[in-house]
Amino acid sequence: MYKDIFIKPENTITEALKKLDKTSEKVLLVTNEKDELIGALTDGDIRRYILRTGKIEGFVKDVYNPNPIFIYEDEIDETKIKEIMVRKKIELIPVLDRKKHVKTFITWTSFFGKKEIPYEKIDEDIPVVIMAGGKGTRMRPFTEVLPKPLIPVGNKTAVEYIIDQFKKFGIRRFILTLNYKGELIEAYFNGIEKDYSIDFVWEDDFYGTAGSLKLIQDSINSDFIVSNCDIIVKANMKKVLDFHRKNRAYLTSITSIQHYKIPYGVVNLTDGGKIDHIEEKPEYTFPINTGVYVLNKKALDYIPEKSFYDMPQLIDDLIKDKKDVYAYPVNESDYTDLGQWDEYRKALEKLVIR
Repeated sequence: MYKDIFIKPENTITEALKKLDKTSEKVLLVTNEKDELIGALTDGDIRRYILRTGKIEGFVKDVYNPNPIFIYEDEIDETKIKEIMVRKKIELIPVLDRKKHVKTFITWTSFFGKKEIPYEKIDEDIPVVIMAGGKGTRMRPFTEVLPKPLIPVGNKTAVEYIIDQFKKFGIRRFILTLNYKGELIEAYFNGIEKDYSIDFVWEDDFYGTAGSLKLIQDSINSDFIVSNCDIIVKANMKKVLDFHRKNRAYLTSITSIQHYKIPYGVVNLTDGGKIDHIEEKPEYTFPINTGVYVLNKKALDYIPEKSFYDMPQLIDDLIKDKKDVYAYPVNESDYTDLGQWDEYRKALEKLVIR
């Protein structure tokens, strides 16, 4: 058995998030002081809590599902297990004895031989705009030769990894905004076989992380997705889109819940420089902006033409005008940043070596 898959009701949500980031099963089993199964906890349970309360602080007892799906060890039936997994789209079923102790568990991989549950499809023409015109200054000297979207990740480019992630949801229409070394990007895609459409929109100056979206305004009919060219986010885009529309949002930002431990003792001072106390290596948990969004076409009206304009400016302008802007949280492990060397090296291990 894997100890990291178990958690107690009195553990914090932050502790649960860390465990979920470590386990490949994407579910934690909640047990009481007698080690009896009393519930299950997924990132979806935590996401709903965060969206409902607007906070990350809390305890497992506040969020877990008290009615988990399980099977008794003396009633194991392969056909039934497969039917439950497919119908409920769950990755793990615990196997219990009659005292509700977890004896083992059955995973999706063990039955179907592949890691991921089938993705929910988006049954409409939702375009993805990939912002691919930046200079990639954080990745110099590599980007002195090639543009950042063409940085190699295994046997494909970074931008192809992004495209492949969206293709899993049935998306087949992509738009790339180009500027720096854009000729190389366009030539690359014109020279490969692909089962999706891709259009290129050219900036005549550097317009920031949102400014070039104004150039596509006439080709967008309703909602669309925007992604930076160096970010891979493993989110259920069908659910993100449904959430965006349910809330009638002008913009929904996918956020990643990050854990950061300060490697020093933090000195807390009072007036006059007197030390109140020292907090030894504190750890903080907070959501960060990933650079992947869902936008309503109406948000484009706020972007000025042919001007430098970043996405945080757009979000601020929407909020100031009392338009609804939402966050959709995902786990830390579901977010990969390819845009700086340290993170790029980690990404190679995460995406390629496994």
